[in-house]
Amino acid sequence: MRFVMGLTTAALCCVVAFAADTKFPLTGENSKIEFTGTKKEGKHDGGFKKLTGTATITGIDAATAKLEVVIETESLWSDDAKLTGHLKSPDFFDVKTNPTAKFVSTKVEATKTGHVIHGDLTINGKTKAIHFPAAIVVADGKIAIQADFTIDRTEFGMTYGQGKIDDKVAIRLKVEAKS
Repeated sequence: MRFVMGLTTAALCCVVAFAADTKFPLTGENSKIEFTGTKKEGKHDGGFKKLTGTATITGIDAATAKLEVVIETESLWSDDAKLTGHLKSPDFFDVKTNPTAKFVSTKVEATKTGHVIHGDLTINGKTKAIHFPAAIVVADGKIAIQADFTIDRTEFGMTYGQGKIDDKVAIRLKVEAKS
């Protein structure tokens, strides 16, 4: 009887350990958030160098992911120095008034082709619910997330240049973090 109870206890401990939450720290070193804005005359690429956050997973099931990311908007960069300054101005990110942007996931759904991440994105003090397809892989104490999607900049108060600058902005997200 003691042997059976011992085995049961050991098995339960393994299940609890296996299902424990694992936190992956997110930084500007292991997580890239980049964007492309377009207009009739061409496009500009940019992104953010500094961010902090966590990805939390229960066990190895990517659908249990909980993401929270805070982006330092002052760390914004673009492929043109003059544009970088303009993007930091009140016409766009208004970094003096809004030093951070934030994303907090509310749900991650498994699909036949990957996952869909749902969450709240806050830019310029305006929070909007968004969702986007993503590839999420959890293995060997690491998490990898890759996503390409668009947001509408005007939903976050960025209306400068409407009609000249496209409202849709392409976002690229790449995370490769270790626990």
